[in-house]
Parts: sequence; C-alpha cells; structure tokens
Amino acid sequence: MTWSGSDDVTPTTRIATVINSLLPSERRVVELILADLEGIVETTAQDLADRAGVARSTVIRTCQSLGYRGYPQLRVALTRELAQGEGRERERDYGSGALGSIRADIDALASSLPQIASVLTDESVEKSLELIVGASRLLAIANGLSSPLALDLAMRLTAVGRPTEFVADPIGQQIAARQLSPADTCIVISGSGANESSLRSARAVRAAGARLVVVTSFARSPLVTLADAALVVAPASGSFRHELEHTSRIPHVVLLESLVEVVAARLGDVARQSRSTVLSILSDNLSD
Repeated sequence: MTWSGSDDVTPTTRIATVINSLLPSERRVVELILADLEGIVETTAQDLADRAGVARSTVIRTCQSLGYRGYPQLRVALTRELAQGEGRERERDYGSGALGSIRADIDALASSLPQIASVLTDESVEKSLELIVGASRLLAIANGLSSPLALDLAMRLTAVGRPTEFVADPIGQQIAARQLSPADTCIVISGSGANESSLRSARAVRAAGARLVVVTSFARSPLVTLADAALVVAPASGSFRHELEHTSRIPHVVLLESLVEVVAARLGDVARQSRSTVLSILSDNLSD
C-alpha cells in the first residue's frame, strides 16, 4: 500500500489498516508494539525480535510493511504519536464519574477524527465519485454492523437526487447484484472487508460486469481486491486495541456523510431540486 501524507498516518493507524494481511511472524511483532508503545520506543530491533521469537530481519520487514524504511523510523513515528496523545490527556481533567467518562471519550474521538481520511487517496475518492454519480443504477449493500450504514447511505443519496437501492437480505443482495449491468455501480460497506455475505455479493457484481466501490477499514482485504475503487477508513479511536474491542462505525458514518455532500455538490441543480422536494415532504409529515 502507498501511504498518502505519510507523516500524518500514525503507526497504530497503519497497523490497523494492514494487520489482517501480515504474515503470522509480522503479526507477532505488531501485537507486541500495540501492547507496549512506550516500551517499544526504548527497545532495539534485536530486543523486539527476541521478544517476538522472530529474526531481526522480520522486524525490519514488518516496519517496511507499515511504510517505514526501517525500525528507527518506526520508533520516531511512535514517539510522535505518544507525544500527541500525552498532550491531549493533559488538556483537561474529566473527573471520575460516568459523565466524565462520556466527555473524555467524546473529546478523544473529536481530536482523532482527522486521521479518518489519513489513508485515503485523491485517486480512490475521485474514482468512487465518478462511479457513484455516473452510474445508471446504484445499489448499496452491507451486512452485520455495517448494514445500517448502507441503509442510511441509500436514503441520503436518494434524498440528494442520486437514487440508490438498498437490499437487506444476503440472498436478495446477490440476486440484485447479478441483475446489474456494466453501466451500474454497487457500493459494498464492510468494516472487515472479509464478511462472507458481502464478498458473495461483490463477486456477483463482478460476474455481472458492473462496477464496485468498497468502503472498509482494511487496505488489504478480500473485498478490496475485487473493487474498482476502495475507500479505506482509518480508525478514529485513541488506540487500535480500543477499535478492536468496540468495533466503532463512527469513522464510516463520518466519511459516508461527507461523501454524500460531495455527491450533492457534483449533482448541482439536481441535488438542490431534490432537497427542496424532501423538505416539502418532511414538512407535510411533521405534526404540530
């Protein structure tokens, strides 16, 4: 993977987006890094290799898989990420109560939101917009925790004048995908990029000759290999461990809402007229 704006992409973000594709020996290395970011900064490549039970060359190869020239560059990047985190922690005392915990989580999320787009590229975004705006027929599908996102996306795109179909049932998704034409586009949302139902639908899209746009959290996943354009959303949590434990879809929500606004801008008068119609319908359905 080519990292855009490489200095802005933190080590934990890089790990989060490629960990599923690493070799078992490389994964042992990154798991040790994630478990002790501060300790790794003070650890040599050989020490880390000994702890992971791998060769020193494996540590170097892992660093290169993350986009660094070698281990020293990774240590510098970790130092920078830790310093940024410490600065945020010193900014405010939230207290020990439940409300304090909620405020702390919200502030931590807000401060890390910019990294959501850190691994996106101009090419992938422009290609996605081209396929979405120009499609004769547009289908949005997802499964599991991502399913509500596809429904919301379909409704939002339809509201701005880009009619979008949503199919909830996995079998129905495959049927709808196989009925697409080469002029059509399907958007598949999958955090893991490896959901079997979503993969089957994606393969059905390819079999139909239609175009495929993927929204996922992993740059190297089975779904990405099938895509014409992939939007890889970096985690917005304070740590990769937090992201794994809570499986947040907030980054995807933020990206998709922004994507809809860009689509609306591309549609111009069509979007303005559609939004006027939507507001009229909403007004008619609001009670006094």
